[in-house]
Amino acid sequence: MEFDCFRTSCYTVFLCNILYWYMTTCSVFPACFKRVMIIRQPAVAGSFYSDNPTQLQSDIEGFVVRDCDKQPVLGVISPHAGYIYSGRVAGNLYSRITIPDTVVILAPNHTGYGAPYSIWPGGQWRTPLGDVTIDEVVVEELTDACSLLEKDRAAHLYEHAAEVQIPFIQYFNPRSEIVVIVLSARSVEDLKNIGKKLSQVLQKLRPHALVVASSDMTHHESQASANRKDKIAIGEVLAMNEDALYSKVREMNITMCGIYPAVTMLVCSKERGAKRAELVRYETSGDITGDYDHVVGYAGIIVR
Repeated sequence: MEFDCFRTSCYTVFLCNILYWYMTTCSVFPACFKRVMIIRQPAVAGSFYSDNPTQLQSDIEGFVVRDCDKQPVLGVISPHAGYIYSGRVAGNLYSRITIPDTVVILAPNHTGYGAPYSIWPGGQWRTPLGDVTIDEVVVEELTDACSLLEKDRAAHLYEHAAEVQIPFIQYFNPRSEIVVIVLSARSVEDLKNIGKKLSQVLQKLRPHALVVASSDMTHHESQASANRKDKIAIGEVLAMNEDALYSKVREMNITMCGIYPAVTMLVCSKERGAKRAELVRYETSGDITGDYDHVVGYAGIIVR
């Protein structure tokens, strides 16, 4: 009986995969159905943040800063932990910037799936606050300009680092379209190349676009150790020195998971004319839980 159930389940999964392939690749299948099949469903709603739209809206409102001056910026570093831990840093960051109609989200790859430099090809991403459209014009131009980038969904399906940014973007600008890129670097030169190509495309098509580098800082060390290491990494970001940031993170074993997005964002922002960076807020999980023996660091940084 158990074997029959297992066999039936495997057969069902097989049929679903065949149907998915047919609907997304077959040229004679109606385009409207192809479109529906590329809505990326939320992977961490209900765990990293609330899956209830009303509660999620309320949570975000609790993190944002009211009546603060907003400024257009070229790039940011924003954390991607559960909102209970990093929501206050992210809320402070997003409260201080103007969210344009196109936002490029650069995320690390925590799952190991997919292409090393993976761009979500099109359609929409869903959160409890609604659907966000992919800026396919930018996607097409960028993949044509940069051969390193591959249209790929596998790297994105279960990756939380980009997803947790989107409700904040929706809250401040429901009209925003997004471009989502997941980076698993093979070399720092690849990251620089992607950053330069991204800059060229944005300057041509979306000069006011925001680039978000999704990253947490030091992981699972004491508060004192995290503060010391993160001060070094943040210092190189504020100096806008991507080479020193990359080398020091590696040499000093700073477990900054979004180092690849951060390097790419810095290169892109500098190519677009950025001159300075500013730390908006830094905290650790220990500031929330009271456990200072094993913390994760979170930084919100503006580049303009």
